[in-house]
Amino acid sequence: MMSGLYAIPVSGIKEGDHLFEFEIKKAFFDLFEESEIKEGELIVVAEIEKSPSHLDLNIKISGKVRICCDRCLEMFDHPVDCENRLLVKFGTKKDESDPEIIAVPRDEHELDLKQYLYEFIHLALPIKRIHPDGVKGMSTCDPVMLQKLKEHLVEEETGNDPRWDNLKNLINDN
Repeated sequence: MMSGLYAIPVSGIKEGDHLFEFEIKKAFFDLFEESEIKEGELIVVAEIEKSPSHLDLNIKISGKVRICCDRCLEMFDHPVDCENRLLVKFGTKKDESDPEIIAVPRDEHELDLKQYLYEFIHLALPIKRIHPDGVKGMSTCDPVMLQKLKEHLVEEETGNDPRWDNLKNLINDN
């Protein structure tokens, strides 16, 4: 019995190598209310090697997500291509305190990957999320917003602050 679309059987598969594939679309991100990603089209390939004591998962995620540009606030498609490893040990109780090793009870029937996939996708995003540059190296951000930003840009003063000059003199005297 699979409780979710993003779960893999733990007790029902034989030892050896297995392959699972998942499709992630808008409905996946709707499961997470606070997600900054609202849409996406991704393919997840989970390669699983099962041994008597553990599962070794190699999870590859590729596709695109729709995110907000930090510069112009317009939505754009950003490519995602990442690979993550997850080790699942069989034990007596569930333990997720280590982010890379998960312990699940031996009688557990399935492992829900939904939260892990969500985190892997977000970790694959860059810190600064801006539109990619166009073919001529120009920004593909919304030109109207760029113009407004330029109008409100405060130029840095080139004059010296006399308070800093006094401190510089102390350094030079020593």
